[in-house]
Amino acid sequence: MNVKNAIVQGENYRFTVLTPSMIRMEYSEKGVFVDKKTQMVVNRTFDVPEYTVNEKNGELIIETDKARLVYTGGRFAGNNLRIEQRNQKVIYESTWHYGDTGHNLKGTTRTLDQANGEIPLQDGLFSMEGWAVISDKGSMLLTEDGWIERREDIDAEDLYYFGYGTDYLGCLKDYYKLTGATPILPKYALGNWWSRYYKYTEKSYLELMDRFEKENIPFTVGVIDMDWHLTEIDQKYGAGWTGYTWNKDFFPDPKRFTDNLHRRGMKVTLNDHPADGVRAFEDVYPEFAAYMGVDQEKGEPVLMDFTNRKLLEGYFKYVYEKIEKKDGVDFWWIDWQQGTNTAIPGLDPLWMLNHYHTIHSQKKDGKGLIFSRYAGPGSHRYPVGFSGDTVITWESLDFQPYFTATASNIGYGWWSHDIGGHMMGYKNDELSLRWLQLGVFSPIMRLHSTCCEFNGKEPWRYRKEVELIMDKFLRLRHQMIPYLHTMNRRASEEGIPLIQPLYYQNPGKWDAFRMKNEYYFGSDILVNPITQPISTATRMGKVMALLPEGTWIDLFTGTVYNGDRKIELYRSLDSIPVLAKAGAIVTLDARTTGNAIDNPEILKVIVAAGADGSFRLDEEATDNVWCSTTFTYKWGDEAVLTITPEKTKKEGMPAERAYELVFAGTAQGMTAQKKKADGTYETLETSYDSDKQCTTVILPMQDIESEITVVTYNTALADNHQVERIFELLNRAEIEFGLKEQIYAIAQKKGSRNDAYLLDQLTLLNAPEDVFGAVKEILTALD
Repeated sequence: MNVKNAIVQGENYRFTVLTPSMIRMEYSEKGVFVDKKTQMVVNRTFDVPEYTVNEKNGELIIETDKARLVYTGGRFAGNNLRIEQRNQKVIYESTWHYGDTGHNLKGTTRTLDQANGEIPLQDGLFSMEGWAVISDKGSMLLTEDGWIERREDIDAEDLYYFGYGTDYLGCLKDYYKLTGATPILPKYALGNWWSRYYKYTEKSYLELMDRFEKENIPFTVGVIDMDWHLTEIDQKYGAGWTGYTWNKDFFPDPKRFTDNLHRRGMKVTLNDHPADGVRAFEDVYPEFAAYMGVDQEKGEPVLMDFTNRKLLEGYFKYVYEKIEKKDGVDFWWIDWQQGTNTAIPGLDPLWMLNHYHTIHSQKKDGKGLIFSRYAGPGSHRYPVGFSGDTVITWESLDFQPYFTATASNIGYGWWSHDIGGHMMGYKNDELSLRWLQLGVFSPIMRLHSTCCEFNGKEPWRYRKEVELIMDKFLRLRHQMIPYLHTMNRRASEEGIPLIQPLYYQNPGKWDAFRMKNEYYFGSDILVNPITQPISTATRMGKVMALLPEGTWIDLFTGTVYNGDRKIELYRSLDSIPVLAKAGAIVTLDARTTGNAIDNPEILKVIVAAGADGSFRLDEEATDNVWCSTTFTYKWGDEAVLTITPEKTKKEGMPAERAYELVFAGTAQGMTAQKKKADGTYETLETSYDSDKQCTTVILPMQDIESEITVVTYNTALADNHQVERIFELLNRAEIEFGLKEQIYAIAQKKGSRNDAYLLDQLTLLNAPEDVFGAVKEILTALD
């Protein structure tokens, strides 16, 4: 893996063939090239691919089996540098010329601050043409001793060509190798976060947590916004946004407060606006000022300048570490909003904050967690992202699923949004509920709002129907932690982000690019958030979805769909379309109370019936010690589920475990038996839920290292109870009674007439569009 063997170099140019599809292109008038790590790139040691180099007729030609680079000399320009793709599946055929951007599929952006709907995004790694180019020009260099320095030739070109066609995950894997892996998040980050910009006191915050506990709503992270510190300060010191001294009127004993949250199973993060540095009124000022040598008698501030290495080191030693250890703070919310200028031209202070805060945080448990805005390519090394202060409107909600999924195109997989929106806008119970449902199926689930007295996200602020659904979804998010932590590890070690745009697994399908708000959530689960108001006729929201090939089962309703088509999906307020491909397996914590995130003694395993499948559950026994359990499902009239633990009997794992096995999308009549060690079978308890079309099998406590085989009999897919569901739809619909009777009469002919005939009859009734569409979904789900 000698990198020099991958280099083709002249006096002012250098090309490095990193993979058959990834080529680095440098041009320097000074003949200066960069081998050190940069803000974006931390590794260029790849297995050198096969390639050829030829020079003829004034052209330098570098060829791999995926790309053909042609360069005719001089400063890079559109007429002297191009790369032709080879043996790649693409949407639009095209050759890249220097300066081309193509139809880029976009990446992400620094913040959604003030956003009210869609905003422009920066380019990502993929385009409809199958290539993209990311510039590393002018970025800082990382030195061996852990500091930064400017490039010698700040004007030199430093470009990376990615020509992976539609191999999106293959490109991401190589990109992560180039730029560094995403760290594994601490498990607690995957639960619900409570956050609000509000003048809480110790008493009011803990009373709120008591109320959440009483309502059985779990939280794993408590966010304390800026009013934890003094904000009303003497004008001679400036504004009160920056602060490191607890407001003792609000929090008289900070350690007592954080200890209380820790006992509840919650971690604590404090908001930090670091722009104004440490001023003379702060508790941490004397030691820090002495260390920095500023004039304390004159009250000279320690200005925030992270380009000063001594100041940076002092900040962590005398400010952050001191508050963490003394007051029980687990990580920091870095709320930097002051632009991109520093004493070093071209250096973004946000990147500096993110980089060194992450290093600091990783010293604790090897993982590290910060909460901060995006600072450009490579920022996936600094999770999690704070997307900023959005406006509370349907337009903002409608943009967020696309925004979140598309961020994976630049490897940024852990966005945290202000779920429910931050400010302005309007109160709308349905909007808040749909936003919360999106949040549950987002990378990070953090409820948040601004300081307006009327703008809280507590579920009991909404009408009772909405409140109860919110409660259910917040509990579901907590139950999903085992599944999410498995995906967390997969994202870090295998380079597969939790959230993936639809086209990642459906390359070349036009409709996969059009379904902007549909995305994969981990392995084999499709999510279609509802981001528009409900129909007044059906009392249901709708979304157009693309179902890829195969059989798909809605995990909330048990509805079975045949794939390879587009279909409108209608859902009442209590669910959104969350579909698992037949054979998919999803593991949940079966506990429904409390904030605990330890590895549970009772595991709920949802199996989407209809096809073979497998899933490996990864559980963290202790810090960075993992145990795995493989679930294998063989579909048939006699279907077999095998549970195979691997290296599970460790500290931090239960000695025994029970299972609640839920076979989604099944018809009534299934029975189940467990195979015993002597080869005989033991009958298991089963129950059937006709509303959700699922069969539940209870597997009592077993030794956690025992392999378990469960055989189910009379296994068949549900028929969707079409007539009954149309009745339920019509019963809820707010339309004329006579029209309801006419539609239901047609539906009752199901079985004697084909669906095409029934739909023709419905068309003649001239029913409202959404009523017709909702009935059509039920009738044609299995077409």
